[in-house]
Amino acid sequence: MLKFDKKGLIPVIVQDVADGTVLMLGYANKKSLKLTLESGEVWFYSRSRKELWHKGSTSGNMLRVKSISRDCDGDTILIKAEPAGPTCHTGNRSCFFTDFTKEDLE
Repeated sequence: MLKFDKKGLIPVIVQDVADGTVLMLGYANKKSLKLTLESGEVWFYSRSRKELWHKGSTSGNMLRVKSISRDCDGDTILIKAEPAGPTCHTGNRSCFFTDFTKEDLE
C-alpha cells in the first residue's frame, strides 16, 4: 500500500531509464498516478498551483513511463522514464545541476 501524506501527496523521483540520471522530484496524488498509468506519460500534482500537471504539456518535453516502483515503505515512488527533451524548466536535462554548499543553509 502507498502512504500518502496528510495532503494526499507522495513524492515521485523520476530517473532517466537510459543512464540512471535523476531528472526531477515531483509530487503525485491518486488521480495523477491513475493518469500516469492510463496515459503512459508522467502526471504530477502541482503543490504551488494546486492542480494536476501533465509534465511537458507546455514545453513538449514529456516523460514516457518505462517502469514504476515504490520503495520498501510505500512512501516514495520511482518512475524510470524516457525524456523527450530537457526535464528542468530552466532548459537543463535534470533539475539537479547545482552543487549544494554550506551557503544553502544560510
